[in-house]
This record gives sequence, structure tokens and C-alpha cells, in this order.
Amino acid sequence: MNTPLAICFVCHGNICRSPTAEAVMRKFVEDAGLAHAFEIDSAGVSAEHEGELADARSREAAARRGYAMEGRARPLVLDDFSRFDLLLAADRENVRRIERLAAGLTGPRRARVQLLREYDPERRDRLEIPDPWSSGPVAFVQVLEICERSCRALLESLRPDRGQSPRG
Repeated sequence: MNTPLAICFVCHGNICRSPTAEAVMRKFVEDAGLAHAFEIDSAGVSAEHEGELADARSREAAARRGYAMEGRARPLVLDDFSRFDLLLAADRENVRRIERLAAGLTGPRRARVQLLREYDPERRDRLEIPDPWSSGPVAFVQVLEICERSCRALLESLRPDRGQSPRG
């Protein structure tokens, strides 16, 4: 049996962007009948919201489109670098903080770090997912739409039934 491809979405506090991406990707793989082929999680580069539910505005925007956001915020930890194949960050500051944490590794590193929005077919020159936390409800819907486009394209690029190697 093949080992599932392990993906962790990462943002600052794990209460807005990364749990949104996690919920979207989880639903996409389930709808495609590929839940067995993926392990999906999310984390934050900060522990300030550890144990909290996702922001209510994120949960509300997600629920309106049929996504369940049930997890609680957790910080990214050193073990995540060997547990996951992909760490998909919301913005460049998250990437910097991920790489700073990785500098403390003493064991092997499996995870490749990328910006999630690299997969967004409508990104143009915008590679970062804006943080909606200090914005109104429309920003949370926009983040959800970015995550939908990015995760849809990500899944297409990783589909095991297409004979592609997701661990390239």
C-alpha cells in the first residue's frame, strides 16, 4: 500500500488562511474519492492561537460553501518537517519563519516548502494570500476563493490516478 501524500497548510496563527485551505483540500480529495491518498493538516508559524477554533468569520464563509472547519490551531513543530511532504505557506513571511524553524532540525527533512498560491491559476504576480484577520467578511470570502482555486490546481497536479509522482 502506498503512503499517503502528507500536506500541511501554514499561515501565521492557524486560524484563518491555513485552516481554510485545509478544509477546502480535505473536501476536494474526499469528493474525488482520494482521501486514502492524502494526509491533510494545517499549522501556524506562531503558537499565539494554539487550541483555538478557526476564526468565526473563516468558519462562516467556509460553512456557506459546504466546508467543515473543525480543527483547532496548532503551531508548526520540528517533527512536521519529517512528517509532511509539502508545507504550503500563505505568504513569504510564513516561508521565512518556516525556514528559520527548519534551521533547528537535527534529523532528515522530508518537507518541501512552497507558497500555496503558486498553484492559483489566477494569481498573476500575486503569490501571497492576504491575511483577512483585520478585515471584513468580504476578505474571508476572497481568501476562500483563492484557496479553492489553488487547492483545485494543487490536487490536479498531485492526483495519484494520473500516474504523476507527487514527491518529485
